[in-house]
Amino acid sequence: MARHTLLVHAHPRSGSLTAQVADLAHARLKDAGGTVDVLDLYAEGFDPVLRPADEPDWEDREKRYSPEVHAHMDRILAADDIVVVFPVWWMAPPAVLKGWIDRVWNYGFAYGRSKPRLAAKRMLWLALMGQSAQEIEALGLSTVVDTQLRLGVSEYCGITDASVRIVYGTELSGVPRDRRPERVRALLAEADAALEGVLSR
Repeated sequence: MARHTLLVHAHPRSGSLTAQVADLAHARLKDAGGTVDVLDLYAEGFDPVLRPADEPDWEDREKRYSPEVHAHMDRILAADDIVVVFPVWWMAPPAVLKGWIDRVWNYGFAYGRSKPRLAAKRMLWLALMGQSAQEIEALGLSTVVDTQLRLGVSEYCGITDASVRIVYGTELSGVPRDRRPERVRALLAEADAALEGVLSR
């Protein structure tokens, strides 16, 4: 049976490497016969700021949040799989992605119920990091991102079939301009391999 994927990406430039990886994921998912809902947080103008309308009410898990948040909740519920493509800035996801989690993955919806609503879904966090794998590992950053997202978001919300994959060395400013297209192709191949390893299951 064909699966439906919510493909989320978080980068302000449509021509960025992050956007190219998201496009690659979109194509791979479509080629596999699935349907894809592309959620470009920047292009859609998602507001990441948590305001009182979307603040959790610990005494009311049935609270009605803002219409924007409920529209995003519906898109999550409709998906069999969730794939999130994002750069790592300041050792964390971009603010727009963190704000999406803060506002949408909310109490009474994503967590706070004895039977998690999202438990049957699969999830892939695909992170792009500027430094090499060796530099990232020396910082312990891959473990930090895995703990934040796979454990702190996915598994906390009942999604046990979740993984974090990282494409390293994505900073191109130190690569001579005539060699950048070759480097981008290599990075896209790494992203494709990461997608293959997860989405082919």
